[in-house]
Amino acid sequence: MKKKVLPVIIVIAFIILIGIIYAGQLFYEKFSYSKDRADLSAYFGIENSEDVPVIYGNEQIEIYAKNTDGKYYLDFDSVQTYLNDRFYYGQNDGILVYTTPTAIITAAVDASSWTSTDGTSNDEGYKIAYLDGETLYVALDYVQKYTDFEYQSYSEPDRIQVTASWDEEQTTATINKETALRIRGGVKSEILEDLEKGETVVVLEKMENWSKVKSGDAFIGYVENKRLSDETTAVPAHEAVYVEPEYTSISKDYKINVGFHAIGGTAGNDTLQSVVANTKSLNTIAPTWISISDNSGNIRSYASADYVTQAHALGLEVWAAVDNFNGPEDVSTEEVLTHASSRANLISQIMQQVDTYGFDGINLDFELIGESYAQSYIEFIRELSVSCRAKGIVFSIDNYVPMNFNNHYDLEEQGIVADYVLIMGYDEHYAGSEEAGSVASIDYVENGIVDAIAMVDASKVLNAIPFYTRIWKTSGGEVSSQAVDMTVANEYIQSHSINMTWDEETCQYYGEFTDEDGALVQIWLEDAKSIEAKLGVMSSNNIAGVGEWELGFETSDVWDVIEAYVNG
Repeated sequence: MKKKVLPVIIVIAFIILIGIIYAGQLFYEKFSYSKDRADLSAYFGIENSEDVPVIYGNEQIEIYAKNTDGKYYLDFDSVQTYLNDRFYYGQNDGILVYTTPTAIITAAVDASSWTSTDGTSNDEGYKIAYLDGETLYVALDYVQKYTDFEYQSYSEPDRIQVTASWDEEQTTATINKETALRIRGGVKSEILEDLEKGETVVVLEKMENWSKVKSGDAFIGYVENKRLSDETTAVPAHEAVYVEPEYTSISKDYKINVGFHAIGGTAGNDTLQSVVANTKSLNTIAPTWISISDNSGNIRSYASADYVTQAHALGLEVWAAVDNFNGPEDVSTEEVLTHASSRANLISQIMQQVDTYGFDGINLDFELIGESYAQSYIEFIRELSVSCRAKGIVFSIDNYVPMNFNNHYDLEEQGIVADYVLIMGYDEHYAGSEEAGSVASIDYVENGIVDAIAMVDASKVLNAIPFYTRIWKTSGGEVSSQAVDMTVANEYIQSHSINMTWDEETCQYYGEFTDEDGALVQIWLEDAKSIEAKLGVMSSNNIAGVGEWELGFETSDVWDVIEAYVNG
């Protein structure tokens, strides 16, 4: 009997042993640390040998730098997005431009040298920028000459860490025992690199057992919490690589009150005395003198030395208005602004006018700027600001009420380089509008001001008010309108016996009637009361002052409310 039992026991023991071994293997496979190494090219998304991954701050971004002749380059769009949007690529001229408060610095594509309008120049010893197909790449070392950021490069694989912000707190920790940085949390995850005891990592996210960290050589992965010690949270120390020069601005110690004087020709200068005769508190006048006359940046000017002398005698500063819409129809604003030579010529001719006639300022009124050449427009503004700053004259810029469709006018940059940013707080409804409505309802004005001062310091913002009203007619589904001055509007209301009632929603008197042809006639009236409501919004937002379009269109009583605002 014992002989029969013994083999059975042996078999059972063998089965148990096999089970123990198998269980041990399962346990080992589940809880042992994987030694598999990650494919770093796949981890960094490297598809070809030219791709250099970029870790920006504490994350890898979806762009790749290039290592060309031992120098790192980033594509131009990424330079603007991540580092410095003040760089300008003059595609028509094949140049890279950087404009400071006092100079315009230019480097030709594929060149190693640059020149500046302040007379300086230098050869950097490497290509500052080059084209790969249609994409412009810019050397990070050159960007760093005008931008406060740092970068470090690492090998195997080639990659760079870019740091451009030091404002936020970050948590660091010390590795207390040699360990592995893994792609994901978990002992079975592949290893990115080995971390030595004493290394410092940035803790990005802490979980129950694992933490997401960035290593000292810019790998982002996971380590066990038990391997982290001495955690510290602080704002990183930083010594600026580049200190941006100050964009000095002229700021008047009084509320600006600038009236726009429409000059249709040299004879229009003779109307100065008449258009200011009934004004009160007016301290600045902007005659519409200068327009672009051709695609080379030449100008047509109606400026008058006698006008300037008279204005100064009346206590008025003269800000000559420069526009892009009163010249010949075949003038292309895009053509002028997208070439360095025509921009420079235009600025030179404007400055010659300043020297000849003694303007106190320039008011830039460029309208209908296309998004396709918006960066050229902003570059022109920077370049014009350099010349205005050098001559010590006021530089103001006219803008539509801020909307999504005109974001490319870049009010934030305008507010840095210009002295005043004027919002044209009218044309809410305009000639060609599909529906009748107010020229400037109170919400439209207020929203325009609030949106503007979100981008530009209130001490630099002016808001222009309309001295005109539109008489609207709707007939057969067709809408048309006529812009008239305040006097004509009142005469029209009286001659047609229109019952006008105050509308709290628009803060204007509103009236309507049906004419003899069956057309619906509607008027949202601009008068002293509506202007006073707008001035109240301007006062409550503490902006720099008021503009009026246009002098001569007003009734005399509006000056009482404007004077109260200016002296308020």
